[in-house]
Amino acid sequence: MNATGARRDAWLTWTTRAGGVVAGALTLLVFVFLVGETLPLFLKIPPHHLFVDARWSPRDGEIGLVPMMVGSALVTLGAMVLSTPTGIAVAALSAFFAPRGVAVVLRGVLGILAGVPSVVYGLWGLTVLVPLIHAVRAPGVSLLAAILVLALMILPTMALLADATFRAVPVDEMRAATALGLSRCAAVLHVALPRARTGLVTASILQVGRAVGETMAIIMVMGNTIQVPKGPFEPARALTSHIALEMAYALGDHRRGLFAAGLLLLVVVVGLVALVDRIESRHRLIA
Repeated sequence: MNATGARRDAWLTWTTRAGGVVAGALTLLVFVFLVGETLPLFLKIPPHHLFVDARWSPRDGEIGLVPMMVGSALVTLGAMVLSTPTGIAVAALSAFFAPRGVAVVLRGVLGILAGVPSVVYGLWGLTVLVPLIHAVRAPGVSLLAAILVLALMILPTMALLADATFRAVPVDEMRAATALGLSRCAAVLHVALPRARTGLVTASILQVGRAVGETMAIIMVMGNTIQVPKGPFEPARALTSHIALEMAYALGDHRRGLFAAGLLLLVVVVGLVALVDRIESRHRLIA
């Protein structure tokens, strides 16, 4: 390697390290800020009360996040159940079954859909999906509407990540499976899927992080009622929506309770990122 190439590599290495340090420092600063804003509330109310109390009435001193936690968990789980297998199936179609031209077009469409602003999905859900659900059971704005909109939002990204993972599977392994008499479907099921398992799991976890943090589209179709929903047709409220809807007028402990919700979201996202890093590190050691 010549001197110019060495300097470029050194410059890239230090730039990457500096970016990592800045990102880590900003995350730490956000965490410290949220803790500082929430700490006065924790001195009045034991922290676990926020996460076990189902009542949210700041004027009465009741600051429970359980309804919003349940709403976020249910909408995220429902969206992942719908989008993960569908995204993997679309990726398998693109990587192994579709003709090259069709696969290129499909990836382009997925890329466009992944870049559509969330408010557009929310608008579609509010004007098309909610009336359809209302025709089945009122009020239409509901947990089910939020699950369907969120699943549609994260599906393109899930499919693109899964497609990239499938295309990283060694071609020789797929050819060897075909040479042994396996059909294309059998080769995908018994060779590609196991080989790509770590990447698919990582992609799924990253999508959980995105789903948990979604706000605008969820506000538009979920109904935003503070309650633990008893069924998919009932309105509910997510943590992100809760913060966005009430922060503008919140004061005192009310405001601190919303910062506690933000702190919880940050801890969840950081935990997911740490889990992804652990999975990838373990995969590298095994490989």
